[in-house]
Amino acid sequence: MAAPECTSLPTKSDSIRNNIHNILNIAQITLVHIKKLKNKAPPEIEVSTPPINGLTDISLYLEHLDNELQSPSTDLLIQIQADVSSLDRRVRSLALMMDCPIQDKPSVEPREPLFPDSEHYVTLAKVQHYLETLPPNKDKLKVC
Repeated sequence: MAAPECTSLPTKSDSIRNNIHNILNIAQITLVHIKKLKNKAPPEIEVSTPPINGLTDISLYLEHLDNELQSPSTDLLIQIQADVSSLDRRVRSLALMMDCPIQDKPSVEPREPLFPDSEHYVTLAKVQHYLETLPPNKDKLKVC
């Protein structure tokens, strides 16, 4: 009879590495979801997004995008909003694990946009642009 293998709990660096891997996977999956929706969208929209400086800034902007995606007027963006919300939770978890300062999420009332279709396309473009810049800046997921 062989002795059972001894398994140990993952180290903090293992957990951080796994979290970063999961964040990048969620970002890639979200980009696929956006590309599926963009087949039905108007041509490219130029947007600018803030630079990726570290976990605190990433979490703040993901929270902003999450709030923009919460609209009672459409079911079209539900999956993207769920992806961004999940991504924000992962980034917040990683930031807390690394003792980074993270602000509490304020409660935001979903609002009805004045021009919902236009705003949805602009928000999708912002999410896409921001998530496309995340993998090349994955080293920023290791700093606050």
